[in-house]
Parts: sequence; C-alpha cells; structure tokens
Amino acid sequence: MKYQIISKDAEETNSIGIIIGKCLAAGDIVALVGELGTGKTCLTQGIARGLGVPESYAITSPTFTLINEYPGKYVLYHFDVYRLQGSVDMDNMGYEEYFFGKGISVIEWAEKIIDIIPDNAIKIWFTFLDENMRRIEISAPEERLKEISTALSKGGF
Repeated sequence: MKYQIISKDAEETNSIGIIIGKCLAAGDIVALVGELGTGKTCLTQGIARGLGVPESYAITSPTFTLINEYPGKYVLYHFDVYRLQGSVDMDNMGYEEYFFGKGISVIEWAEKIIDIIPDNAIKIWFTFLDENMRRIEISAPEERLKEISTALSKGGF
C-alpha cells in the first residue's frame, strides 16, 4: 500500500517533510530512494523542522561524514550512504545502535543498504516529473501510512 503526492517545488517538498516529521515516533526509520537532485535532502530538512530541530542547525547531507546528528523532540540521525559499497559498511559503523535506539533515522540512498532496512520502515521514493515537480510515494505499515497520509491530506496538499 502506497500514498502518492506531487510536490510542485522544493518549498512544498520541505513542507511535506515537516508534516511527516510531526508524525514520527521514537525508533522510526525513514528510507529515502531517488536520483540525485530529486529532493531527499530537502525532505529531510523538513522532517528535522517537524521534529523540532532548531533553525540554528543547518540540515545538510552528510555525504562525506556518513551521518549527522541533530537534537529535537527525538534525536535525528541523518545518514547519507551514497558512498558506501553496501550494508557491510554499515555493519562497520554499528548502525544497529542508531536504527534500533530511541531516535529517528533518515537514510538517503537507502536502496544501497535495502537488505538491512527493517520491514516496518517508512519508505519514500522520489521521481522527477519536471525541473521542479516531483512524485513522492510513501509506503509504511498500514496504520503508520494512514496516519501520515491523513496528516498530509489535512496539510492541504
């Protein structure tokens, strides 16, 4: 089961992220999949704000550091696994501590480590429609998907 939404621009993608962030709970994992430039980091920025990460924190993709940590309602662990060869590299950094702790894990380029993404993760796919528009498809366990899709619907998108 999937929920689909069209984002007209980066600002709207950010707003979608804020709504999703407000729906997240301790231990959630959000797996982001999409080509370069489709809005993964933009959505993550919104998720961070939805979790209450202060504006004083610039939310940037941790391409070279692999993980950034931000304080909010829950600690946000922002992974960018673009440079990894696969999930064995995640084993070496002790990913379980992040994935199965009390924070929120958001993973850009999650398709590279899909074999270790739990079945109950929230998965989000991004597709280019044109220069600005993106199709965003969300899958999650039924109750979580219902909660997120209802929140997004009430958000006016």
